[in-house]
Amino acid sequence: MAYSDFTLKKVKSDFNLKTIENLSLFSEIEELEISDYLEKTLKRNVPLALSINTEKARSELIIINILLEVKEKLSDKISLFSGIDFNVDKERGLNGFCDYIISQSSEQLYLDVPAIFIAEAKNENIISGVGQCLAEMYAARIYNEKENNKVSYIYGAVTTGNEWKFIKLIKDSAYIDNQSYYMSDIKKIIGILVNMAEPKN
Repeated sequence: MAYSDFTLKKVKSDFNLKTIENLSLFSEIEELEISDYLEKTLKRNVPLALSINTEKARSELIIINILLEVKEKLSDKISLFSGIDFNVDKERGLNGFCDYIISQSSEQLYLDVPAIFIAEAKNENIISGVGQCLAEMYAARIYNEKENNKVSYIYGAVTTGNEWKFIKLIKDSAYIDNQSYYMSDIKKIIGILVNMAEPKN
């Protein structure tokens, strides 16, 4: 078993998580201006990615460019990882590849202080990716506790590239934003991701 095998029902049951789904978590976060580079890249890439309509196309043409913009805005405060193993507790299924991880550490040669997990939605179904993302977030909470990393919250996002759903894990409570954001809200998406990624300590 691995992160990708978790459904929302299973992750709640296995880890005794409580979900709160009726709050707008990030509506107060301010939009951030995006670089000319990202604006031009998305203008060129989004129609192509949506036409090709595969996870690989959306990942390579949309998602990674958005995350690189976040990395650029926070400079050396964070690190970004794509498609790496994150094995925390194999017996409980907390193992396997993660699509993307943002760490609140400048260390890029190995993962340190994982804080945000971005999961690609399978078959363009956002809800189907929430279980996987929450399992990764729960594993990060365990990892950070073991490593004595002072991370107040673990954040997550499930995305098709075009649609983004954000999650916040506080202890055993998982807050699933009742809003979704789309490419037309790209400045808001960048604002939320930067706010989540910036080290608070």
